[in-house]
Amino acid sequence: MFEHLQPLPQDPILSLLGEYRVDTHPHKLDLGIGVYKDEQGNTPIIGAVKEAESRLLTSEQSKSYTAPAGTAEYNHLASALVFGTEHPALKDQRIISAQTPGGCGALRMGAEFLRGCSQKSRVWVSLPTWANHAPLLTGAGLEIAEYPYYDYATKGIQFEAMLQTLEQAHAGDFVLLHGCCHNPSGADLNPAQWQAVADLMARKGLIPFVDMAYQGLGNGLEQDAFGVRLLAEHFPEMLVATSCSKNFGLYRERTGTLFIIAANPAQAETAGSQLFSKIRSHYSMPPAHGAAIVETILADTGLTLSWKCELASMRERIQGLRQQLVSAITASDIEGDFTFIQHQFGMFSFLGISPQQVEQLRQDYSIYMINSSRMNIAGLNQSSMDYFVSALAKVLSAR
Repeated sequence: MFEHLQPLPQDPILSLLGEYRVDTHPHKLDLGIGVYKDEQGNTPIIGAVKEAESRLLTSEQSKSYTAPAGTAEYNHLASALVFGTEHPALKDQRIISAQTPGGCGALRMGAEFLRGCSQKSRVWVSLPTWANHAPLLTGAGLEIAEYPYYDYATKGIQFEAMLQTLEQAHAGDFVLLHGCCHNPSGADLNPAQWQAVADLMARKGLIPFVDMAYQGLGNGLEQDAFGVRLLAEHFPEMLVATSCSKNFGLYRERTGTLFIIAANPAQAETAGSQLFSKIRSHYSMPPAHGAAIVETILADTGLTLSWKCELASMRERIQGLRQQLVSAITASDIEGDFTFIQHQFGMFSFLGISPQQVEQLRQDYSIYMINSSRMNIAGLNQSSMDYFVSALAKVLSAR
């Protein structure tokens, strides 16, 4: 039977990472993989995480199974982080949450839950969106539709086109929105746009499904949750998927959360029973270590403050790199306006060059990014900035 299987192409980002690792160029740059890097090019373990792990080593008493939802304390603390402690949906006990294996697990379990709600579930996603959204959603049997989002010409959001397209959606359709730090574009909705989207979706009977993988890396923990909290206040039904990979630096620990908001506590409890049944049939219960770290940090005032300070430093460094990159390009011989980079948020932006130019950067200068020219701004540092801008100038001057 197996001899009839055909090999599938490797994920382009993982393939790129493999090429980067074997590259011997002394100035090679990885701007493809979506992880935060410090000035030395490392993805560090946050200090609060180290301290939490140290405490867990001495205090943890068992490695027994957790529940399909994870621990109650983790879910309580994660809910407060996302929605705030005073959110009406929390006070009204309308939210059910489950710790998941990363943001991917949250998205997939959300998709499985939606498939169980309706055999004709359709999810609208932004164009472009994170490359793994479609496989995670369609793998659960959901139908995908697309709405315009990023304008490659203006380097901004095609907001009117987005609204016009969502007018074509039908009541009961789900709309996947990026809570902050849009991946791959870095172009985020402002508060007025969030309100306009909420008004349209409420009028059309659409249901929000928000993916918030970068809370705290855009404008701040509270500011980045604006869209989620606004929608949760006004919609009787909604899903939110979050990740602790970026803001806690827990990439390999696979820690995320899925929140389901229902119209009332009874419906929330029923939705939870459906969700936990799906989880049981897929992976039974989530890995515990990453969630225990997050729980330890958020339950301790001192560790929470330490984590927030480190997260703010990461956020400020990324925004600083955006400004420095724009300044360096402006001071070079490169033609064109790249100021959009400093007005975007999170780790990613489209550089706006062709796949051929991306390939030339990789072949001639060992600068790695995916063919769409999405680059991880956090992959730059002070010592590599001039090299990158010089290489970019040479590639663009050759066109």
